[in-house]
Amino acid sequence: MSRALLRLGLVAALSVAAAAQSELPVHMVEMEGEARKYWPRWRGPSGQGLVEGTGYPDAWSDTQNVLWKVETPGRGNSSPIIWGDRIFLTTARESGVWPVNSQKRSILCLRRQDGKLLWETFAPDGPSERAHSKNGLASATPATDGERVYAYLGNQGLVAVDFNGKIVWHRSLGEEANYHGVAGSPLLYKDRVILFQDQGGPAQSFVAAFDTRTGKTAWWTSRQESVGWGTPVAIRAGDRDEIIVSSSQRVYAYHPDTGKELWRADGNLFEVIPTPVAGQGLLFASSGRAGPTLAIRPGGAGDVTRTHIAWETPRGSPFIPSTLLDGDYLYMVNDMTSIATCLQARTGKPVWQGRLGEAHRESFSASPVVVEGKIYFTNDEGETFVLKAGPEFQVLRVNRLNARTLASPALADGRWYFRTDRHLLAIGSR
Repeated sequence: MSRALLRLGLVAALSVAAAAQSELPVHMVEMEGEARKYWPRWRGPSGQGLVEGTGYPDAWSDTQNVLWKVETPGRGNSSPIIWGDRIFLTTARESGVWPVNSQKRSILCLRRQDGKLLWETFAPDGPSERAHSKNGLASATPATDGERVYAYLGNQGLVAVDFNGKIVWHRSLGEEANYHGVAGSPLLYKDRVILFQDQGGPAQSFVAAFDTRTGKTAWWTSRQESVGWGTPVAIRAGDRDEIIVSSSQRVYAYHPDTGKELWRADGNLFEVIPTPVAGQGLLFASSGRAGPTLAIRPGGAGDVTRTHIAWETPRGSPFIPSTLLDGDYLYMVNDMTSIATCLQARTGKPVWQGRLGEAHRESFSASPVVVEGKIYFTNDEGETFVLKAGPEFQVLRVNRLNARTLASPALADGRWYFRTDRHLLAIGSR
């Protein structure tokens, strides 16, 4: 066993007793009804990259199994979302109306059959802003409830459009002050759009809920954190729903109806990007540049750092990609070293580690998905490593798109939809 696995095992062993305590049933609040047929939000209907259905090819290239490939206007790292015969994604491009160093942002709608662009709706103008070159100005994935599409576009605000591209409402949320720009995606929960933005400090950081029909503020809670790029998730712990925000230094839970803080747990590092996942009685949150992963028992009150952290890893977590929970196992890739890790979800006990290609700093941005018993990790060069799910490290194949790929894929009806730096591709066997 490697030294890294031994270190992980020691920390996990110290926490097994805590993990074995009585626990509430915990799971993500998933999208229901027709939404389950499509890919309506960041990481799909489950919110954590779990793909239902069969018929998805596990082999492709930039020509093999490519049903269509279209050039996308502008640039963006947001993932596509799917409803019915429509694909929606956000993009940013230079505008002659604005200063040379700024870009306009828009929502695109494409036909799923062939990738034809049906319409493009530009968000209202806002102040110019900066963003890290790897982030860009269109990294937040939109969400849809089948009636409207909701997109967060930084200084150009939160916007809702109908399926014909007409703006239903728009909310300016002020000038963002995050040094790498914004990236967190909106969460749909019942009749609300929930968003958090950590920037600049208490005067600007917030988590808030907006009415999906009108855009009016349902609640607004100020936060202390100054930086973060994550996406909130909704979980059910026993008979209580909680809105989870994993950000700088700690993880929070908020009441979905009021925005009141329910509990908090320390342990994150300073910079946090990955979206939490939930199951096996626990909430899993990863943080920082190869920092810790925390396994937290939800349902507490106040500061639960000493009482509700079931286990934690000392290091090896992802910086950008989110983790993946599939059955008994938690999968992640350390994008600073290109090493994938599998842990027993309930205990944190290490199962295996293995390298995915060559080691490069910040080499993975897309979050993994699980399809028909296989785990798919895609790196920034468009290489997808197909692993057998379960207790053995086994790379089945490597698929290459030969294009820079930072966005996570969307899947529906046996087809993959990949966004590269210049194109959108549909991959399928039919």
